[in-house]
Amino acid sequence: MAEPLKLGLAGLGTVGSATVRMLMRSKDELAARAGRPIELKAYASKDPPRDNTIDLSNIRKVDGPVALAADPEIDVFVELMGGAGDPAKSSVEAAFNAGHGVVTANKALIAKHGVQLAKLAEQKNAPFSFEAAVAGGIPVIKTLREGLGGAHISRVYGILNGTCNYILTQMLKEKRSFADCLKEAQKLGYAEADPTFDIGGFDTAHKIAILTSIAFGTEVDADAIYIEGIESITLADLEAADDLGYRVKLLGVATRNESGIEQRVHPTMVPKGSVIGEIDGVLNGVAIDSDMMGLTLVGPGAGGDATSSAVVADIVDLAAGRRVHPFGRPAAKLKKLARAPMQRHEGGYYIRLAAIDKPGTAATIARRMADENISLESIMQHRKASRPHGGDDPKSAGAAASVVLITYATSEDAVRRALAVIEKEGVLAEKPQVIRIEKS
Repeated sequence: MAEPLKLGLAGLGTVGSATVRMLMRSKDELAARAGRPIELKAYASKDPPRDNTIDLSNIRKVDGPVALAADPEIDVFVELMGGAGDPAKSSVEAAFNAGHGVVTANKALIAKHGVQLAKLAEQKNAPFSFEAAVAGGIPVIKTLREGLGGAHISRVYGILNGTCNYILTQMLKEKRSFADCLKEAQKLGYAEADPTFDIGGFDTAHKIAILTSIAFGTEVDADAIYIEGIESITLADLEAADDLGYRVKLLGVATRNESGIEQRVHPTMVPKGSVIGEIDGVLNGVAIDSDMMGLTLVGPGAGGDATSSAVVADIVDLAAGRRVHPFGRPAAKLKKLARAPMQRHEGGYYIRLAAIDKPGTAATIARRMADENISLESIMQHRKASRPHGGDDPKSAGAAASVVLITYATSEDAVRRALAVIEKEGVLAEKPQVIRIEKS
């Protein structure tokens, strides 16, 4: 059998520990698939393994990830520390400068420095793989990069954060508030103590930025993404969507249109019965539209086992000699992203207004929508329990009624202009809620 592929692994958290466990447990099977043994020769970690059942007594410990990355006794550096900056970035650079391949699950690093690192890898003729950086165990990067032949991709979108999907699922299923479901997600380990990166949409933004680059042949540009999180979503929104035949999901969306590439992350209404609409809990799902076909990939998007399976799959590819350009083409040939302004986004909208019950309110809302040529597909109305303008009688003047509007396709700019004027008219008790509707 051929010489073994020798690994140096940095980071023994959840994913790192699971990767070591898989490499040890499936040693013979992985060697058969790769055509050569795969051996973990050294590791670096500032903390002990998250999994205390892993025996590292026969594995050499190196003092620091940069030293490990440049170690002459390894072939591939496996970076599982995380973070967009150092030590992850300097370690990966050290590995490439030493002529070593790199496998990483670090979405933040790829979103910020991926193109720069890919250029260095290509200069040094070193392989660079990061399947595990997006959607955990779902092979979406490999599918986009290698599995669609010459298909012309028009849109990539999906659920890329299990924390948000779990919260939205539990809110509707158990009729609970966002705050309650977030606390539960934290207790179960699905959300961090500071959940901002997840619920604010930033984690999803990193992932859709990477998919955009591979799908459309552009440089990664996470700063070009319009981002909204799920913090403002209420149970009333989820129930209204349900009544109207929709589910609310936090989606990352990348679309190619005449004005450029539109990248956005925001809560989105998708039809019930669609594949994306029926993905619940911590699962992820990514849909790809092209001129040849459409397909949707569904599976676990996080966790040690799912993510480590993608890490190990990349390692096996390198051991077997299967190499491709990290972003599907030479990094120098990636185009600058032509950004399509969010204001030009067109589609249907869900708009929830806390309308003050006084003469002329409905007419004002209708007139301002008409001024922007916004046509309404449907209107729902029901009384809210709160009446900020006083009175115990829900029928009294000043009580706030929840009015839900569903628009036909219109522009983001038109919706924002109409709502800005309506707010100035003094007919709303709260800031309007706006959720975009995505065609499945």
